[in-house]
Amino acid sequence: MADIVDIAVSAGSFNTLVAAVQAAGLVDTLKSPSPFTVFAPNDDAFAKLPPGTVQTLVQNIPQLTRILTFHVVPGKLMKADLAKVDSVTSVEGSPIKIDCSDGFEVKNATVIAPDIEADNGVIHVIDTVILMG
Repeated sequence: MADIVDIAVSAGSFNTLVAAVQAAGLVDTLKSPSPFTVFAPNDDAFAKLPPGTVQTLVQNIPQLTRILTFHVVPGKLMKADLAKVDSVTSVEGSPIKIDCSDGFEVKNATVIAPDIEADNGVIHVIDTVILMG
């Protein structure tokens, strides 16, 4: 089975996310055997951000890293696991609100493709970039 990074690269709909992960130097981390749950914004999610936001973040690696690690949770948490909790703590350290009462919501984003299994975790595709706070 492919790892999280290989799946994102091969999908073709995560070009912005892959470029951001590369810019932040997080490729090796997301290829490591530790299981991760990744809430992965697709290219359409990044396109919703104000113009110039992605370019600004790529030039501010600490902030970019913080935002990217906010989309990652330690462990492999499938939708069924997440449905049992109100929130999870991101690798960045902040809580992420989970709501599976009507669909599958992660903070302010809708999960549009849950439970994409990888060799080292699981990906849940989201339609909006989530931010701390």
